[in-house]
Amino acid sequence: MSVQNKIRRNTVPQIAARKGGDPIVSLTSYHAHTAAIVDKYADFILVGDSLGMVMHGMETTVGVPLDLMIMHGKAVVRGTQKALIVVDMPFGTYEESPNIAFRNAARVMKETGCGAVKLEGGERMAETIQFLTERGIPVMAHTGLTPQSSHVMGGFKTQGRQEDTWPAHEADAKAVAEAGAFAVVLEGMVEPLAAKITKQIDIPTIGIGASADCDGQILVLEDMLGMNPWTPKFVKVYGTLGPMIEKAVSDYADEVKSRSFPGEDQVYR
Repeated sequence: MSVQNKIRRNTVPQIAARKGGDPIVSLTSYHAHTAAIVDKYADFILVGDSLGMVMHGMETTVGVPLDLMIMHGKAVVRGTQKALIVVDMPFGTYEESPNIAFRNAARVMKETGCGAVKLEGGERMAETIQFLTERGIPVMAHTGLTPQSSHVMGGFKTQGRQEDTWPAHEADAKAVAEAGAFAVVLEGMVEPLAAKITKQIDIPTIGIGASADCDGQILVLEDMLGMNPWTPKFVKVYGTLGPMIEKAVSDYADEVKSRSFPGEDQVYR
């Protein structure tokens, strides 16, 4: 009788231990079938609230409800075996108080089976991060360009263009690290600032539009697959699925109209 080795998921301590080591690979995913593909290569998968824009046509992430995050989180967990699954806390579910943040984060973890949650904000969220981590909820932080605050920021603007703003960003990263976050996403940040922060703090930095010196990188899956008609500067397109999908749909429509589909191979006799 053979014993099959069970695949074990990456854990929060394993990701945290990668500081200064082999680069951490991450992508977003929102549904089971893409998550199953990404799972073979990613150390952690983020169920990002970017799904509001990518999948549901929202202009920003602000309108994403908690139930939607939980639904997509469940799908990604079901589709994966190896990667640590991190689920975004959407706008309005954690800012009001540490108690409310705990209630919502606990619900996310219990209902999805994910291994950690992510929330945006630096020094202002340090108390909440500490409150959650002390109560058994692992937190990935997110500083720099924080999309949930895009209305306050005046849009999606690169952070750190003026060097006199660097101390505030450095303070944010140090605050979340000291509060107990196991990693921090640095988004939309000028390269030398992201590289400097990476050297300053003891937890892994995950770059998106930041620096190759970060301890890891993350991209939105649909962006790097060429499915977004507008590609941000920081995205490298590794595939062209958008045009491929359009051609396939066009070919299908043509064959339906010409009655060449279904053909002999697609019908039952």
